[in-house]
Amino acid sequence: MSRERFEELVAEALDEVPEELLRLMNNVVILVEDESPEGEPELLGLYEGHALTTRGWDYAGVLPDRILIFRNPILRICDTEDDVVDEVAITVVHEIAHHFGIDDDRLHELGWA
Repeated sequence: MSRERFEELVAEALDEVPEELLRLMNNVVILVEDESPEGEPELLGLYEGHALTTRGWDYAGVLPDRILIFRNPILRICDTEDDVVDEVAITVVHEIAHHFGIDDDRLHELGWA
């Protein structure tokens, strides 16, 4: 799958996030990268930054948080384009949840493993 098509799927997944949640997102950028960081377990996505729940009065003048969606690891675990659509949507929601301070344990409880 081309990078362009994959980026379209990420945009479509973002379109499915309720508008009221998107409006609450603050100082965060969503990027597509081809590979997850070298030396780390192969990741599908990664949130880097300060979750909204940990930002205090001193949170100012910082670079935007980053949500990274890793194209090739997702493509490697999917057999069909429909599988990619589903996995991209799950990964986008998962990483946005981290921006809101929801940890992996809670995401697993909610069925967003």
